[in-house]
Amino acid sequence: MARDSEYILTLLKEYGMVTDEQIEKARLKLLESDEGLTDVVDALVADGAVKEDELLAMLAQQYGMEVMDLTDYDIPAEVIASLDVDIARHYRVVPVAKHDDVLTIAMSDPADMETLDTLRYLLGGDIDAVAAPKKQIDAILAKYYAEKEEESGLVVDDSDSFEVEEAGEGTIGGPEREDDDTPIIRLVSKLIVDAYKMRASDIHFEPMEKRYRVRYRIDGALREVDGPPKYLQANFTSRIKIMSRMDITEKRIPQDGRIQIIVGDKDVDLRVSSIPTVFGESVVMRILDKSSIQLDIPKLGFYSDDLDLVNKIINYPDGIFLVTGPTGSGKTTSLYAFLNTINTPARKLITVEDPVEYQLAGINQVQVDRHVDMTFSAALRAMLRQAPNIIMVGEIRDVETAEIAINASLTGHLVFSTLHTNDAPGAVTRLVDMGVKPFLVATSLRAVMAQRLLRRICKECKEPHTPTESEIRMLGLTPEYMANHQFYKGKGCPVCGYTGYKGRIGIYEIFEVTEDIAKLIFANETSGRIREFARRNGMRSLRDDAIRKAEAGISTLEEVIFVTLRDES
Repeated sequence: MARDSEYILTLLKEYGMVTDEQIEKARLKLLESDEGLTDVVDALVADGAVKEDELLAMLAQQYGMEVMDLTDYDIPAEVIASLDVDIARHYRVVPVAKHDDVLTIAMSDPADMETLDTLRYLLGGDIDAVAAPKKQIDAILAKYYAEKEEESGLVVDDSDSFEVEEAGEGTIGGPEREDDDTPIIRLVSKLIVDAYKMRASDIHFEPMEKRYRVRYRIDGALREVDGPPKYLQANFTSRIKIMSRMDITEKRIPQDGRIQIIVGDKDVDLRVSSIPTVFGESVVMRILDKSSIQLDIPKLGFYSDDLDLVNKIINYPDGIFLVTGPTGSGKTTSLYAFLNTINTPARKLITVEDPVEYQLAGINQVQVDRHVDMTFSAALRAMLRQAPNIIMVGEIRDVETAEIAINASLTGHLVFSTLHTNDAPGAVTRLVDMGVKPFLVATSLRAVMAQRLLRRICKECKEPHTPTESEIRMLGLTPEYMANHQFYKGKGCPVCGYTGYKGRIGIYEIFEVTEDIAKLIFANETSGRIREFARRNGMRSLRDDAIRKAEAGISTLEEVIFVTLRDES
């Protein structure tokens, strides 16, 4: 229990219930005792200096609570059912009445305001409190909850199934859990399940100065949800680190971990990252739903002309095909879809990834492990001795990896990889800046595809929309163009969480290295010059593709501007 013992001691002296000598004697008893006393107030009660019923009455008066006699008190079954056994036993409280949406609970320590805050958060409703002697509360717990203890476990609601397969202490809700940890287990698990139900891609646990913020990233946008009280921050962090097999004693350096769970009948991976901040450790969980991976190229959002070009590129016998974009833009999903399409018994495919996000049938996937020097470059060298037809390198991060990938492409292998650049032509400059010779880039590079994710308009609340003057000006749309096109936006409804958007679709900029462009690369022309030439010869920019999707009523012009603003000069 959390209470301010010094404040209670001050009250006891003001009420004339104890003397300074008795307090000092209790402090010595607390230091020497092995009776499990937690603070000096308990020591005063144990020593007989303060009677428990008088202390209870004084604290109840101070905190505006009634003192309730639970002897022979009969609690209705529906009231008992309103408080889970784990919560009741852990916090040593019992429900005694329920009126409308307000639950009245009895507690033995009126000064324990933290328990009240936690119960309000756990139950998601209003809580009223009365005071009752500890022995009476224990008797109620034994009478109403003892027989139910074995049945308890993690149950978010009747339709949910949630299991942790690789947590440090076994399956949540299983027999191995410790009773003292159960409320935190339930809180963390509920936040994860809720995030999955809301289609979140990430969960952010962020320590602020005076609060502990929890946010879900849904369709690329962060949305704050009700977080736990600030004082539970350390408990939350420890619980997550245990689940993801991190070192809970190390709080000074960043750590990475992984959790495997089952929600309903679906396998879900959580990639966990922690980093120390001024106000504690910030934790982010990336949610990877194995059942939601889209491995069908047409469903990624390509128009027919781009689809034909992609299919041509991924069927080249050799060369490098790069996918670029920021973190979370769908690069891995696109690469997996490409590999799945060309994965036939006549071809051998090997990937090296960090981490292996989804397992693909029929493909040899290698996990990077720097602890044993299994880096991208080391794995790539070994893979070439396996005589593959097609290679995927999760990311080209350094000149060594880039040169090995290029050499592989020049010796009859088709190589897929990712790179962090703002646009497709910018990949050329990035490779050259790494130290790759321009003539090697010109010879090996077949194409680069830049991509982003655009939020879809919610189908349930979609309605016609007249673009604002600002939108028209920023996109450079002419009056003639506006007269011939209808645009839409989402009004906002319960289905989309009143955002007007639900789901996302890819937008693409495909830069094919033609003979003329290869000459520009060989001549070490700037990225801007190469981009200008490619645009004149038919390459559509990310914004061009985004506007096409807004024209089709898939997204909004507001979203087009937001996603592509930095990609247009």
